Amino acid sequence: MRQAIHQISVPTSGKGLVEITRPVRGWVEAQGMSSGLLTIYCRHTSASLLIQENADPDVRTDLESYFEDIAPESRNYVHDTEGPDDMPAHIRTALTSVQLSIPLVQGALALGTWQGIYLFEHRSRPHRREIVLHLLGD
Repeated sequence: MRQAIHQISVPTSGKGLVEITRPVRGWVEAQGMSSGLLTIYCRHTSASLLIQENADPDVRTDLESYFEDIAPESRNYVHDTEGPDDMPAHIRTALTSVQLSIPLVQGALALGTWQGIYLFEHRSRPHRREIVLHLLGD
């Protein structure tokens, strides 16, 4: 059993889903393991991680719209020191996740045909998000 840890930095241009499947997959394949478990962790409280369809961009559009509806910036939140998008970003993160686990099977991530890994940026302005990858396997 061995393990490997890596960090990737993901630039965002504001709210929305940023697919990170390619750099994650590339790093995992470079480790040369055939089976194991990948943990992906987002080191932020106003961005999250999702596994979602990566074939039809309408899915991303509808998800982004839905999260705008359930945690709008127009509401009067108590926590507003960092601007009107901050508390909605925390709510959206709480409803999703900052950590994913994906099995490694025969040297490849066990993602389904239409699945991609996404960083979900919940803040309005651009950020650079840090994602930690931890692979445990053989």
